[in-house]
Amino acid sequence: MLEPGVLTLAATPIGNPLDASVRLMRALSEAELIAAEDTRRLARLVRDLEVETTGRIISYHEHNEAERTEVLLEALAAGQRVLIVTDAGMPVVSDPGFQAVRAATEAGFRITVIPGPSAVLTALAASGIAPDRFTFEGFPPRRDGRRATALDPLIDEQRTMVFFESPRRTAATLAAMVQAFGPDRRAAVARELTKTHEEIVRGSLAELVDWAEGGEVLGEVVLVVAGAEPVAASAEDLVDQVLARAEAGARLKDAAKEIARSHPGVGASELYDLALSRRR
Repeated sequence: MLEPGVLTLAATPIGNPLDASVRLMRALSEAELIAAEDTRRLARLVRDLEVETTGRIISYHEHNEAERTEVLLEALAAGQRVLIVTDAGMPVVSDPGFQAVRAATEAGFRITVIPGPSAVLTALAASGIAPDRFTFEGFPPRRDGRRATALDPLIDEQRTMVFFESPRRTAATLAAMVQAFGPDRRAAVARELTKTHEEIVRGSLAELVDWAEGGEVLGEVVLVVAGAEPVAASAEDLVDQVLARAEAGARLKDAAKEIARSHPGVGASELYDLALSRRR
């Protein structure tokens, strides 16, 4: 049951309405104010779920988020049950909601979340790419130059990377990733997740570029890209770290042992000899 004066964020289905949770359905029926990214999409969802809403419904999207956040705060102050939903997935994550959460927190209101479907986790689980450590990068910039600039710091990222993308820009983004990460980097394109025409395409980035350019990409798209393979450091690469620790007061031999412990394959004696030679 929704609590008065508490801001509730609720995840909505990312495609299949049957993924809606019982808590979401109850929240939609109980809320006295519902802030929806697209009121038409909300109307379709509640119709599919056969849920009756009795509260006031307002639009809440990137173009009116600042203005409508004040409306939400006023409703919370009046003790109303306030609910935020977006078109699909979790509010705040590449969707409206963060301004409301920050403002409500600063004003002393409690925040609670009704968890549910996530395009990020669904694509990651189905990708076949290591899920143990990953980073969510949202939507890449639309322009080619800015996209390349945004990808450049990720070249050496060793965690699996998850991106959202428009179907119209999927081919261009995959091509930019080939330039940044190399053609052989493993990746997956997940589109229309949980929907009738769900498709997961796996392969190298070069293969995925060929796939995307070979026909029209349709539907919501999530890109999952494998992280960079770790590059083993050599003793020559680590000498400066040994000398820096020695200059900070450590014995040269102790500094060499400490650095070697965190870099398997590099011997402490080799590091010590190189550092000693460099110092001379």
